[in-house]
Amino acid sequence: MRQFDFAPLYRSTVGFDRLAQLLDSVGGFDTDGYPPYNIERLGDNEYRITMAVAGFNKDEFKIEVKEQTLVVSGEKKPDDKQRVFLHRGIAARSFERRFQLADHVEVKGADFSDGLLHIDLVRNLPERMKPRTVSIGSAAPKQIEATA
Repeated sequence: MRQFDFAPLYRSTVGFDRLAQLLDSVGGFDTDGYPPYNIERLGDNEYRITMAVAGFNKDEFKIEVKEQTLVVSGEKKPDDKQRVFLHRGIAARSFERRFQLADHVEVKGADFSDGLLHIDLVRNLPERMKPRTVSIGSAAPKQIEATA
């Protein structure tokens, strides 16, 4: 795959560092596909990531948020007993999955049940970014006096 140089973007833009970082990281997606996951939109500002993690226990997960990246990892502990599989179709290997979070998206909580790990997210927009209406006043125009 070709590598693109986004250095000119850094020189000609101000305040769009995050966009350039996202473009730089596009080539870094892992194509493993394990574990499979869904991303749902539950409401206007609520989302849920659901990961299928059969064979894991609740204490084998680590969920951390650093800057704008959500990192979900699972470290499978070795079995104490020796087992002989005739067919092994359930992948119970360790993993690390990263999700880029949009601005103002926070992790609200996580839940694990029936082999599914649910991570709830919420977008909290600051008041200054929420839409608002501006009323039009009927004040007389102000006169600007110039002194020479």
